Amino acid sequence: MQPGKTSRVSEKGTIAMSLVRETLARAHGVDVAPIVDAAGIAASALDAPHARVSAAQYGALWAGIARALDDEFLGQDSHAMKSGSFIAMTRAALGAPTGRQALQRTVQFMRLVLDDLAGEIDIDATRVRIALRQRAGTPVPAMFAYATWFILVYGLLCWLVGRRIPVIAARFRCPAPADAHAYQLMICEDMAFDQPDSWFDLAPVFLDLPVIQTTASARAFLRNAPGNFVVKYRNPASFAARVRRALRALPAHAWPDADAIAQRLNVAPATLRRHLRQEGHSCQSIKDELRRDLALEALQDPARSVADIAAAVGFAEPSAFHRAFRKWTGLRPAEYRQRRERHASKAR
Repeated sequence: MQPGKTSRVSEKGTIAMSLVRETLARAHGVDVAPIVDAAGIAASALDAPHARVSAAQYGALWAGIARALDDEFLGQDSHAMKSGSFIAMTRAALGAPTGRQALQRTVQFMRLVLDDLAGEIDIDATRVRIALRQRAGTPVPAMFAYATWFILVYGLLCWLVGRRIPVIAARFRCPAPADAHAYQLMICEDMAFDQPDSWFDLAPVFLDLPVIQTTASARAFLRNAPGNFVVKYRNPASFAARVRRALRALPAHAWPDADAIAQRLNVAPATLRRHLRQEGHSCQSIKDELRRDLALEALQDPARSVADIAAAVGFAEPSAFHRAFRKWTGLRPAEYRQRRERHASKAR
């Protein structure tokens, strides 16, 4: 095993089980057990507080529930977003010449398919504001509904122009959810709840960028969308993301302590701890999460042994890695690998 090999594993990220449970909660009247199994998620992991799933698993779960409900907005609007709507929205936006027109087409499409939640675009020199208005007489949407709308529109827009569009700030009328920091990582750091209006502010840099995607590139893109957007375009400017990047540049056995990480980021240790605490993290929790993400990614390579992966992500003893892995996923590493392989074979 060459030093530093773990830092070259692609940054795909994982998704908190709290978000998985939020998604499952929308599947009213649906037997979710076969959908969870088909996505390669262990049922025992659903109640594990620290368990995570991969972007591909979450994408499969989302797609399975959307098909079962025949609603790609997962039952959160009085008008169902029928299966195939996201494909139709993608095709409509592909014909736009620039990011500006693509945004207009996607927001207008969502207005056509939903009754209760509608986007309005306001552009000035410093930001592109997308305000989300609810239909009179309807209750304030939950954060998951706002996030669903955001994922569908923002994720598609980023893909169309081929880059992550910076999210400057976001405000929501709903109360703060229990896992607010997970949404902060997904969207942006500057986020507030119980506000008079709901909106996202995007940096205007994308407006004149050309739409670079094609019908050919859309085929691969649509396999895991929109579930993979949750990690693909998540907020890279948070302190947690900066710590992750600093750690990924080093092999796991050489990861520095919190004070040394702060020095690498050119901030005071107390400042780093305060910002991480506000984001729902600590340096140790980020290390633990990164070990988990690297392990999940490495297990997709059948040529790598479990013992090799355990050492690469910083475990001196394979038995300790097995215990940690069961805590993360509810499965043994070999079981997780088998489920991944079974899911991949079904998808082909």
